[in-house]
Amino acid sequence: MNRLATFRRVVASAARALPVAAAGLGALLLCSCGGPVQAGAAAVLDGERISLTAVQERVAELRTVTAASPGDAEAGAQGLARRAVTQLVLDALVSRALADRGLSVGAGEAVAARAADEAWAGGAAQLEQLLAARGVPAVEVDRYYLQQVGIRRLAAARGQDAGTDAGDAEVRRALAEAAAALHVRVNPRYGSWDAQRVALAPDRPDR
Repeated sequence: MNRLATFRRVVASAARALPVAAAGLGALLLCSCGGPVQAGAAAVLDGERISLTAVQERVAELRTVTAASPGDAEAGAQGLARRAVTQLVLDALVSRALADRGLSVGAGEAVAARAADEAWAGGAAQLEQLLAARGVPAVEVDRYYLQQVGIRRLAAARGQDAGTDAGDAEVRRALAEAAAALHVRVNPRYGSWDAQRVALAPDRPDR
C-alpha cells in the first residue's frame, strides 16, 4: 500500500476518533455501568469528570471542519457531541494504557511525526487541509499526533506494528485494560457504545 493510501486510511479512522479497529471493545463504555453519571458530566473515568463544557468546546472545534461537509451523517449537534465524547474518552484511554506500561510520548515526538507528514504533504497548510477533510480540525492536529504516536508505541511495546492486524489487536487489548481500570461511564444522552464503529451510537433518546 502506498503512503497516500495509508495516510488516507489512518486519517479517515481518526475522523471517527480512534485509528484502530475495535471489535473487542464492546464492553468499554456501557452507559449503565457503575451507576448514574455525575450531574454535569459527559463521562466519568476513575472519578474524573469529562465536563459538558469540555464537550461543547470540542464540538465547536469539530464544527469548523464539518460545516463544509453537508453529507456528513454526524454533522448535527448530537452527532458532533457523540464524536467529541468519544475523542475525549479515547485520549484518556491511550494515556492510561501508556502509563500502565511505563511508556510515554514526548511532545517532541508528536512534533517530529507531524513534521514528517508535513514534508510529505508539501507543507503545514496542505497537511491541515488533508486532515480537516477527514474530520481533524487544525486546533486538534497536535492532539491527533500525540494519540497516533501513543498508539504506535502501545503496539511496538509488544513488537508489533499498529498498522497490522496483530498490532491492532495489541492496541485494542491495551485500551480494554485501560477502560476497565478507569471504570468508564458515559452519560446516556450520548447513546450507547458501538464496538464496530468505535463510537457512541445514537440509539438512545436525549435526556
